[in-house]
Amino acid sequence: MRYLTYFLYVLCVCCFAQKKHYTSYIDVNYFKGNIAEHNSDILHLIKGHPEGYIISWNKKTFGFKDWEQRFNYPDYGVTYAYQNMKNPDVLGTVASLYAHYNFYFFKRHLMFKVGQGLAYANNIYDKETNFRNVAYGSHIMSSTFAMLGYKKERIFNKFGLQAGLTLIHYSNANVKAPNTSTNTLAFNVGVTYNLNEIEPNYQQTLSDTDRKFTQPIKYNVAFRFGINESDVVGSGQFPFYIASVYADKRINRKSALQIGTDVFFSKFLKELIYYKSVSFPEEDVSADDDYKRVGIFAGHELFVNKTSLLTQFGYYVYYPFDFEGRTYIRIGLKRYFGKTFFGALTLKSHGAKAEAVEFGVGVRL
Repeated sequence: MRYLTYFLYVLCVCCFAQKKHYTSYIDVNYFKGNIAEHNSDILHLIKGHPEGYIISWNKKTFGFKDWEQRFNYPDYGVTYAYQNMKNPDVLGTVASLYAHYNFYFFKRHLMFKVGQGLAYANNIYDKETNFRNVAYGSHIMSSTFAMLGYKKERIFNKFGLQAGLTLIHYSNANVKAPNTSTNTLAFNVGVTYNLNEIEPNYQQTLSDTDRKFTQPIKYNVAFRFGINESDVVGSGQFPFYIASVYADKRINRKSALQIGTDVFFSKFLKELIYYKSVSFPEEDVSADDDYKRVGIFAGHELFVNKTSLLTQFGYYVYYPFDFEGRTYIRIGLKRYFGKTFFGALTLKSHGAKAEAVEFGVGVRL
């Protein structure tokens, strides 16, 4: 209940802080679906069809800023979601809060909503009282959701309808073991309610040459850090540090291509190497094996206002200890402060297996 109270407080503040060039609306959706079996280890956790509700406050854009026109006048706002996992004794319920964007296609009838935030699970793993819950190792988790569907506003006065498919992902990214995570695939149906009587016209002020954009190659230096744990439950949480250097080249207003290198100092690997050398002599692991790794990567950055979406695919060129394979993926958000400095929140994984949530700071020169 306290999460809902906080959400409604934020909603009221945002509504009364509107500028005349923007309007807003609320949408409320009910959803019901299934937990996807992405890992055979969670099969025993799937007992029913999870259901819940999603409430969003959305701020509309009309092109008074250039980036709004480039992305076809998206919405952005905050979302609260509540989900009953239909396994009360093990998984319980999960409440989550997100920041989101809505992107539109096909004359604004097809909407793609994507959000990133934090979730709270009321039931987590406990070696004595809840040892079956290998999905959630901590109360606080990261969460991503996506919604794709049909939307029609103002069907009756200020009310409209929407329906589609929803994906909700919960994971603590191995901050604490266990962490097999869950993915819910569901059908959603809901209503929209516009908070304003009149809306401004969509602006079309960009010149025909707006897409022609050139910029010299930029050089980036980033430092990432955090804590995580190996899959061995109870092995302990350890800090990690990552130094990254990469170059990027803007190919248009929205996109840049990247190439660079990462150096990983993951202390949990040092502990895991020692554990393997003592507990599993048949694996021929030496306690002196180096825990450091070096990778090279190629990536893409999608610029949306001062925030950008980062995706990178990497390969370890220095890989003395075999852990989850030689390829890795990084995806996340960057936030620019001026033209030089940025902060970042990213997820590093090996395929569907998350390794860490990375907090980062850097410069783009």
